Amino acid sequence: MITDKIVKPASGYLMLFLFFLAVAANVYLMAFVHPAFSLIFIPVFFILIGFFIVNPNDSKVLVLFGKYIGTVNDNGFYWANPFYGKSKVSLKARTLEGDKIKVNDKLGNPIIIGTVIIWQVDDSAKAKYEVENYELYVKLQSDTAVRHLAGTYSYDHFGDDEAQEITLRGGGEHINDVLMNELKDRLILAGVKIIEARITHLAYAEEIAHAMLQRQQATAVVAARTKIVEGAVGMVHLALEKLKKEGIVDLDEDKKAAMVSNLLVVLCSDKAANPVVNTGTLYH
Repeated sequence: MITDKIVKPASGYLMLFLFFLAVAANVYLMAFVHPAFSLIFIPVFFILIGFFIVNPNDSKVLVLFGKYIGTVNDNGFYWANPFYGKSKVSLKARTLEGDKIKVNDKLGNPIIIGTVIIWQVDDSAKAKYEVENYELYVKLQSDTAVRHLAGTYSYDHFGDDEAQEITLRGGGEHINDVLMNELKDRLILAGVKIIEARITHLAYAEEIAHAMLQRQQATAVVAARTKIVEGAVGMVHLALEKLKKEGIVDLDEDKKAAMVSNLLVVLCSDKAANPVVNTGTLYH
């Protein structure tokens, strides 16, 4: 496997000075010694091919007749063997906004998921020679990783017995970390590092979205009613205990049952209760 071998070629400024010096010497020899010295201009000007510039956050990969020589990462003006092939590789951070794709989650429900991935070339030699097209490779492997992630987790859970299960909707940073780690493993061959990976869009597919919304609403209603009933039972128990302790009224079992029934109806009803004034006794 080809990996980066950092090299630093000769300074371009020094070689440029030597080039002008050689041109001046050649002109002097041609003018004052013999015109045949003009032939020396051919190899002298051949030196110009060796000059190259490395811009900030760029690199140049050097190859000599198919053999990898090294990588220049430091920006500046350089000169190298004119026969070297010099390929530019950008080291800038890039953003890949993935397409919103339809996949099946762990439970087989069709969902729409979209991601944003920030990546950067970390090894220029790998990016250039280990894969055919590293930019296309990043895109395809990212789509594959997102599909695998969606198939590993369910979209959401709908009951207390599943509350501990990590889901795509509720997983938060954990899901993003799983996606990032999988991308790192997949893209290491191309010399690419992942800076950040996040899910930006997550929804049920259109054909089941309405049904799943109704299911979520029903689950929320049941959960809310459960909490209401738990609170109402506690309040009824507290009321009975207070009445007994304070000796305000002595209720038999039938009246206790009636009181419990009335309190639960009032406390658990989703509408305001209409009071009824009893002008008789407790038993009429």
